[in-house]
Amino acid sequence: MISAEQNDRLTRIGPGTPAGALMRRYWQPAALIEELAGERPVVPVRLLGQDLVLFRRADGAYGLLDRDCPHRGADLAFARLEPEGLRCAFHGWLFDTQGRCRDTPAEPEGSALAASVCLRSYPVQVRNGIVFAYLGGGEPPSFPNFDCFVAPDSHSFAFKGFWEANWLQALEVGIDPAHASYLHRFFADDDPAVRYGQQFRAHSSNSALPMTRILREFARPRIDVEHSDFGFRLVARRALGDGTTHVRVTNLVFPHLVVLPLSPEMIISQWHVPVDDRGCYWYAIFTSFGAPVDKDAMRAQRLALYTLPDYKSRRNHANNYGHDPREQRTETYTGMGHDINVHDQWAVESPGPIRDRTRETLGYSDRGVVAYRRLLTEALATEEAGGRQLMVLDPEAACRLGGPGTLDAILPDERWEALWREIDASRRRAAPWAPPGAAD
Repeated sequence: MISAEQNDRLTRIGPGTPAGALMRRYWQPAALIEELAGERPVVPVRLLGQDLVLFRRADGAYGLLDRDCPHRGADLAFARLEPEGLRCAFHGWLFDTQGRCRDTPAEPEGSALAASVCLRSYPVQVRNGIVFAYLGGGEPPSFPNFDCFVAPDSHSFAFKGFWEANWLQALEVGIDPAHASYLHRFFADDDPAVRYGQQFRAHSSNSALPMTRILREFARPRIDVEHSDFGFRLVARRALGDGTTHVRVTNLVFPHLVVLPLSPEMIISQWHVPVDDRGCYWYAIFTSFGAPVDKDAMRAQRLALYTLPDYKSRRNHANNYGHDPREQRTETYTGMGHDINVHDQWAVESPGPIRDRTRETLGYSDRGVVAYRRLLTEALATEEAGGRQLMVLDPEAACRLGGPGTLDAILPDERWEALWREIDASRRRAAPWAPPGAAD
């Protein structure tokens, strides 16, 4: 349990808030590249409580600007896209990718007004299907050599989805290894070959046991938290009783990235990005160490649930997330279908937009949640003291940071700790695109 004041301090991310100042120290996913694929590559973006507009010029240059025109506040998401930038549809003021006003055509001939007008702009970088934005001051941090950033386009796929809840609720589901045995429990095991790209439906490494059976039959994991230079690693172990242990290794990369295994050859890197205090997007890059990613199959699976252009779920609180009592009795633990994104969405949204954490009771299974709240609390104090933050990297430090390592495998009880790193290293050596070594 935490106090109401502590809850506000951890969850609220608007301009001028402690957590908002912290989040603005990091690159944030702002849009998918595919959102800019149409004939008019201009999209509104709401990020960290700010309204912005993202666009791509014909020469490939990106711009991210405040959304309100500095003249009289018209919405630049409806501006005309021209070779130089965005031209406001109200009075024709033109802004380039740096926010500089290049033309005020309604003003008298020879007016110098344009030279005195500048709209705030924000740095952007593109990484494997996602446009990242930096909303803070000073020099942005460098991107680490994580697998999701350095993999070739052929071996990665990016997507996102919107949830009507605070970002911290979403993140805390991702660092809770125990919930998968319940929230994502299936009463029958499918052939993994027909569940390509879906989490918890593949076999574990070194085993013919379906992950669905392991979660269903071994529902009390031992959970260890190992702190690291990037945040912490979660190791969840389920003893199978025959001299072997199911080991699942996931990572929390500060401030809000979770890296976890999808299958023996694929991982998920997933950010939980605040839109504002009451909504968030999850952004994910799926990275393959083996065969190229089947992007068409991955996209089709996700578009069966999510609608465009807002990436909102067809199953939501308005239709009870598709809850079916018969299915809950016979097929799934939730009765909400076979897509675990719906299960997670319900778990994130059902406590309300901002969970009243004064009413919660935490247990052993919440070790990752407790560890993260402590880490976030320490980071907020560091931010207010003007100290250097975790994962605010200079180029040299970023170059040294690879991975992070993940695993979903069945290993001998006595050798699991050494073997999991060997398996991760072996997978990296065999990958056709030569990923860097994993960070400790």
